[in-house]
Amino acid sequence: MNNFEFKNPTKIIFGKDKIANLAKEIPANAKILMLYGGGSIKKNGIYEQVKNALSAFEVVAFGGIPANPEYEVMLDALKVVKTQKITFLLAVGGGSVIDGTKFLSAAAEYEGETPWDILSTRKPILKGIPFGTVLTMPATGSEMNSGFVITRRETKEKLATGSPVLYPKFSILDPQVVSSIPQKQIANGLVDAYTHVLEQYMTYPNDSLLQDRFAESILQTLVEIAPAILKDTSDYKAASNFMWSCTMALNGLIGQGVPQDWAVHMMGHELTAIFGIDHARTLAIIAPSHYRYNFDSKKEKLAQYAERIWGVTDGTIEEKAKAGIDKTETFFHSVGIKTKLSEYTTDYSGTAEKISKRFSDRGWMGLGENQKLTPADAAKIVEMSY
Repeated sequence: MNNFEFKNPTKIIFGKDKIANLAKEIPANAKILMLYGGGSIKKNGIYEQVKNALSAFEVVAFGGIPANPEYEVMLDALKVVKTQKITFLLAVGGGSVIDGTKFLSAAAEYEGETPWDILSTRKPILKGIPFGTVLTMPATGSEMNSGFVITRRETKEKLATGSPVLYPKFSILDPQVVSSIPQKQIANGLVDAYTHVLEQYMTYPNDSLLQDRFAESILQTLVEIAPAILKDTSDYKAASNFMWSCTMALNGLIGQGVPQDWAVHMMGHELTAIFGIDHARTLAIIAPSHYRYNFDSKKEKLAQYAERIWGVTDGTIEEKAKAGIDKTETFFHSVGIKTKLSEYTTDYSGTAEKISKRFSDRGWMGLGENQKLTPADAAKIVEMSY
């Protein structure tokens, strides 16, 4: 196991009807900007719950943050923060709203020429406006980590960064909100969380026995509850395990002391930026090809995964490893997620070359756990995913 330091300061408030406790977590006399997405929270009652809980505060609302939080939209929100003298941000939504709020927190304190520099240059973020979250859609784990991803419509770029100052002060997780989530988004959440775990697990053995089993327990839980939550989103047992698995998949715990990959995400982000494909679905497109392309360096962990998650005990390491990839793809299919780019667009010609060039232009010459995956390798993986 590698050396590590770990601190996660986010307070989690989990369970039924916990949104009512919101006011206790926000500083007295705070002026709040409440951020949300397309307006579903006004239909499912969450908006009203939040407003009632914050009746003693001055609250300004900002809606319309899209599924992939857009830089241009967040600049509009930034104007509100500055003109209204906002002192606290509250994200009421899923990962996109929370990511947008993290960017806004940093941008409000940024003193450079343009806030896009926060992402394009990845300069250290040293301060931000405090914020909390009310999670409405489990998937990304953004409610308990310090990273975020923003899309720029103008340039069709999707970039990620983060900072220790961008952990939410608190996050309220009420599994009852899952009952109003469309099945498509449930499927996305399952695959998003599953792939988050794989990015921190599917590398090579490094004697991190407990970390491996933490990761495997999340994978096993997602596989177990997937049929139930897809069948009935009001199943509280399934919803609570789904929500907590998504959070635990990317709150930093399972990644401590172990090598991590994240190349799947880097390639997937480009597919979202270019084609607008849902984030989770781009991960499902790339992951199987990524594991097949990097088979030799990942086969030991793939075989372990096949044994422990899918019960594959017969065969050589290579045979079990291949079965692990096949089982992963089958699982994605079982929740309704397609795994080929050509199943999402007919306009995929040249995509591999475009992504490879973007990686080269950014200086991303060595991705993955071994820092050996080149832009040329990325092109081959994307081609395999057509």
